[in-house]
Amino acid sequence: MITIITRTTNVHNPLDSLVHEGGVILIDKEQRWTSFDVVAKLRRLIHVKKIGHAGTLDPMATGLLIVCVENATKHVSSFQSLDKEYRVEVKLGARTASDDAETPEEEINDIQHLHSTAILATINRFIGTFEQIPPNYSAIHVSGKRAYELARQGLNVPLSPRIVTVHAIDDVNIALPFVRMTVRCSKGTYIRALARDIGNALGVGAYVTDLRRTAIGNYRVEDAFTLRELAYYLHSKSHADLPVSR
Repeated sequence: MITIITRTTNVHNPLDSLVHEGGVILIDKEQRWTSFDVVAKLRRLIHVKKIGHAGTLDPMATGLLIVCVENATKHVSSFQSLDKEYRVEVKLGARTASDDAETPEEEINDIQHLHSTAILATINRFIGTFEQIPPNYSAIHVSGKRAYELARQGLNVPLSPRIVTVHAIDDVNIALPFVRMTVRCSKGTYIRALARDIGNALGVGAYVTDLRRTAIGNYRVEDAFTLRELAYYLHSKSHADLPVSR
């Protein structure tokens, strides 16, 4: 049985459990940290060699990252295969090279002609299974390098489309130029690419301004630790002084 360390589970000696038996930690990643940054910080915090995350989260995104430690690393692929849920804010009327706020706006377009009904209809066209081309700024390997490394060198390398499934898009709130929504999707779905494609379908462009992963399968970000909270918990072995919610 895998030990899962969350803000609500009680483990008698969580640090010893992770080091000697392995386990899974739910982490709430901060913005501008890469998923590798989180793993590196955790490796130093708990002093283990075998550690890895179960699904990359963009540097500009926040939210749930599942990290497997020691013996639990053999289960990484099982966690990777789970569906994901995101809360995303999209800005219509401009594009960026990275499809998010990491790079400057370009190709700014007028959106005064857009109406909520047309925006909603376009969004709903992206519910289902379809081919999606990943963003140029992605961690996909191309000729031995990450696609984002080539993109930052100004190289435009074509990426092959992938089959993805968007199960649902809910809680859509439109306050132009921004559209906020909750997306539930399959493994491998790029929310930045979804925003880009919605903007292209509307003829005005779009990019992600805020992205938070709220769930992986049945695991929720509300149960995840920030790294600071985790450090306190592993030292004190108590949830007592953790914030009730974030």
